[in-house]
Amino acid sequence: MVERSPQANRPADSLQLLRDEFRHHLESFYACLKLAPPYHTVEKAVAYLTAHLKSMKPAERDRIAADPGLRWAEYRRAFVESGLNQKHRGIIAGLIRSSLFTDLPQEYMHFLDTFSSSP
Repeated sequence: MVERSPQANRPADSLQLLRDEFRHHLESFYACLKLAPPYHTVEKAVAYLTAHLKSMKPAERDRIAADPGLRWAEYRRAFVESGLNQKHRGIIAGLIRSSLFTDLPQEYMHFLDTFSSSP
């Protein structure tokens, strides 16, 4: 039987943690809006975030993982660069105008405000 060290169960750096958290936030964001996520574009956003994070040194990824402001700036960038802010745009803009989403966590405003800016 092979014993695993505690380190073998941890990601080598913050990359996997940030990717998984971003994907979870995207799924939760669309669930709160009661919309099906645009799956292909969600994958594009996760791929963009992954590539962007891989271009950084591990210490920089760790710094981003430890700082919520930096983390959400990266998540928002991936959201916009992937085109997620163009999907369901009319529906979400209508929800913004009607204020029908009262149970949306405050942190998701990072995503939501991209729908009220110019395309």
